[in-house]
Amino acid sequence: MILVIRHVDIEGPGTLGDFFAAGGMDVLQADVYSGARLPRGLRGIDAVVSLGGPMNVYEDKRYPFLLAEERILKQALEKGLPVLGICLGAQLLAKSCGAKVFKSPVREIGWRRVTLTVEGRRDRLFSGIPERPEVFEWHEDTFGIPAGGVLLARSAGCRNQAFRVGRNAYGLQFHVEVTPAMIRGWIGRYAGDGCPDTTGITGRQCGKNSVFHRMAQKLYANFAGIIKD
Repeated sequence: MILVIRHVDIEGPGTLGDFFAAGGMDVLQADVYSGARLPRGLRGIDAVVSLGGPMNVYEDKRYPFLLAEERILKQALEKGLPVLGICLGAQLLAKSCGAKVFKSPVREIGWRRVTLTVEGRRDRLFSGIPERPEVFEWHEDTFGIPAGGVLLARSAGCRNQAFRVGRNAYGLQFHVEVTPAMIRGWIGRYAGDGCPDTTGITGRQCGKNSVFHRMAQKLYANFAGIIKD
């Protein structure tokens, strides 16, 4: 069973959820923003996916579920469960490991290229992924790399784009799960909230026959392999 933690209604698992469904992988989706409780002790859970959201990790008084999620992520790490944190989820993973989360020098919104590090090119999660993939970004915070963690991807605007801690816990600052409809929804809700101009940002790069879509599917397959090991 894969625990998928959703922090807001419009930031769901997207194509990652489709991949899990197509592969017959059982998913328990916890919509913590609407009061869903996280499973105690992670009993029966084989992996954890933490999705994005508009809140910041240090807004735990306004969003108390963030503290509960940090505890869950720590338990997952202690148990050696595979973890995939995306955007906010990556920041929560970093924070749960004692790393700092802080304002990014650049507020990245839209399509950007990241570069895999030497360690990233060797890592199982990024096996078969281009060295400079185009990904979708929507964030104003970023994370430090946890003690003992490994930097897997970087960019010119925001140095820390992906990391691994332990054998199989991963944080991605960027989004791989987006669909054209999700991007339209984010622009509709978040644009104008002090964010840069979103004119020209579209979802055409993530259509089903796109390079981005194929890259995301490969990354999902890699993560599924990590779960099965």
